Amino acid sequence: MRTSIISILLLAAVAAGAFLINSCSKMTKPETVLLQVKDDPTVSFRIWFKVGSQNDPAGKEGLAALTAAMMTEGATRNNSYEEILEKLYPMAAGYGASVDKEMTIIYGRTHKDNLDAYYQLFRDAILAPAFNEDDFRRLKSEALNYLEKTLRYSSDEELGKAGLYNMIFKGTPYGHVETGTVEGLNAITLEDVKNFYAAHFTRNSVVVGLGGGFDNALVDRVTSDMRTLPDVPYEEVPVSKPKYDGQNEVLIIEKDAAATAISFGFPIDVHRGSKDFYALWIANSWFGEHRNSSSHLYQVLREARGMNYGDYSYIEAFPNGGRRQMPPTNVARRQQIFEVWIRPVPNEMRHFAFRAAVRELQKLVENGLTEEQFELTRKFLRKYVLHFAPTTMDRLGYAIDDVFYNIGESHLAKFRRMMEELTLEDVNTAIRKYLHFQGLKVVFVTKDAERLFDQLQSNEPSPIEYTSPKPDDVLREDEEIMHYEIMIPPHMIHIVPVEKMFQK
Repeated sequence: MRTSIISILLLAAVAAGAFLINSCSKMTKPETVLLQVKDDPTVSFRIWFKVGSQNDPAGKEGLAALTAAMMTEGATRNNSYEEILEKLYPMAAGYGASVDKEMTIIYGRTHKDNLDAYYQLFRDAILAPAFNEDDFRRLKSEALNYLEKTLRYSSDEELGKAGLYNMIFKGTPYGHVETGTVEGLNAITLEDVKNFYAAHFTRNSVVVGLGGGFDNALVDRVTSDMRTLPDVPYEEVPVSKPKYDGQNEVLIIEKDAAATAISFGFPIDVHRGSKDFYALWIANSWFGEHRNSSSHLYQVLREARGMNYGDYSYIEAFPNGGRRQMPPTNVARRQQIFEVWIRPVPNEMRHFAFRAAVRELQKLVENGLTEEQFELTRKFLRKYVLHFAPTTMDRLGYAIDDVFYNIGESHLAKFRRMMEELTLEDVNTAIRKYLHFQGLKVVFVTKDAERLFDQLQSNEPSPIEYTSPKPDDVLREDEEIMHYEIMIPPHMIHIVPVEKMFQK
């Protein structure tokens, strides 16, 4: 209860502008996002560079992520990596990097008592990376291992979602996972890393984010330090607009899987800050709120039929969904997708589960929400949003995203306000405008791919058997689901062995 009360008070303060100061004047480079919390004994750093995997050169996919790893998981010119870890240990502190399509964040947090010693290490990671050959070989090997082993074989859910993004954005700068590709990583040299750092980690691409119990002296110190970065003009990458043909298309990733993971979706043009975004959030929350057992898809597939662990939907990027409860920050993107994530179902139920989910999406598009569904969902969201950012570090992340999306009023404050102002008609209009149930991009991670190919292209019935009795209304609905038609021409179904994924 204490955490909830603190979250409410802090969020209210941010909404009132008590802590958030945004300095974006070109005369005061670098830009700053400051979230001062007087009684916070810690200081949070989020240094945002306007670079991401979309900046990877063709044929060297993974360069942005490898460069950030070299900065935060390698030596600096003043300390070896082992020495850095030894110095951070007694501080109970650390730092790291997150790289998304358009954002790279160098982040860290420390107690104020250790600020001077910590900041020297943190500063060196950004301004004085050593770019040692040994670190390069180690981190490049780790990245290749992630693609070739972890992503391919440890989580079919993450594999399927990565495959979906690659499929939708094929041929665009978004068209590969942030870690890169096997061929791209193998082509990267240490000189490439040094050149990428010099070109993209510059004073004109950096935004300084500070949160917690800092003072103006620290702001001056950090901004002054960041001004020593190279004065290279910042060039924005064009928006990754996928070639969307409106046809159903399926990728079957074939592997010896005990269950089938399914993801499907399509591009949407709606972003934080717009009225339509918050209206669509209400619809999506009712339909498939992440890790919410009361959402509609969860009720249909898990509760009524016991098919899997959970079923969720999203209107903006939500990476690593299996490891998080609340929406992530600093994965802001100018091009989003609507995505449905069906956690693994028994292989024999895969066709039925896919049909059931698409059928529910069709019902949402055609019928919208009822007044009761609308009121219950927005009432839930009014309170649920208070859990989105319980810490200073989280709220600082949201404040940086507000700058990315050019939201004058903070997203968290506007979210709560819109839950009061939106109408049922606003929500149903947004559903009709942005969502559809045809022209889907679909990924299955499964075994016996040829059998699934035949089932999908022929639209053959997909009966389902249960290990325990089900109510008559469920069984009657099953008859409709098993014959539900989803037209997918054979030439739009592609089978790829898992060992070929992320190769190039």
